[in-house]
Amino acid sequence: MKFPAIAGLLLCVALGLSPAWAGRPCDDPKPLTPQTLERSMTLALRTSQALDTSGADVVLLARAGQDLSKYKVHYSHLGFVYREVQADGSSVWRVLHKLNQCGTAESAIYKQGLGEFFLDDLWRYEAAWVIPTPEVQKALLPLLRNTPQAVRLHVKDYNMLSYPWATRYQQSNQWAIETLAMAVAPIAGEGAAAREKAQAWLRLRDYQPTVLNLDAFTRLGARVTRANVAFDDHPDDKRYSGRIETVTVDSVFDWMRRSQLTTTGIVTLQ
Repeated sequence: MKFPAIAGLLLCVALGLSPAWAGRPCDDPKPLTPQTLERSMTLALRTSQALDTSGADVVLLARAGQDLSKYKVHYSHLGFVYREVQADGSSVWRVLHKLNQCGTAESAIYKQGLGEFFLDDLWRYEAAWVIPTPEVQKALLPLLRNTPQAVRLHVKDYNMLSYPWATRYQQSNQWAIETLAMAVAPIAGEGAAAREKAQAWLRLRDYQPTVLNLDAFTRLGARVTRANVAFDDHPDDKRYSGRIETVTVDSVFDWMRRSQLTTTGIVTLQ
């Protein structure tokens, strides 16, 4: 398995602007330092080596871009990692994930290498992944390699705290779990109708979103100061009581274990 160089790692597969972030604060980006570069590339290399020996073709990979411990959430951002076969017969690991255009309410789907995925000012230099069952991997792999199909459920209107059972917005982890549903379940159609079917399948399989307890002051401050946070897609009774449901990495990993979509548990690497 070759480890990809930094140059040429990023390929935007849906129109969007840079810089793009997900799972970390959308503040002024810090300058890239040699220490950050070294730590990110070391984590990417060790992750690549671990995936090489895993026997998997597809995993769901998480990073910790910001401190969410006060919400009892460990990981902030989720992406699909899959083997991409090169012309010479070798393969490299690619990451397909959704990123928010920093400071805006828009997003795009990106295909990157592992180096780019971790090349960020991470809260913790830690990787975590779950390996789907062989049947789920078999369903996901051709979809992830087919860009038009992989981005079918993508909605550019981004909301960091989007409601899991609505289609007005879509955050990064929500795109990932809906795309997993589309791969595993027979879902026809495009746009909101297809997303509704994916969400219905997730409900049927007992996916449980994370509930964040946010008081009115916190909600107002987030809505006023950040373009990528909204609450108007949440049901009024839940919104006004401060019970904000959203898709987190932790809830996806827990659901996959409960639903027997993975048999390996969570693998962590620091």
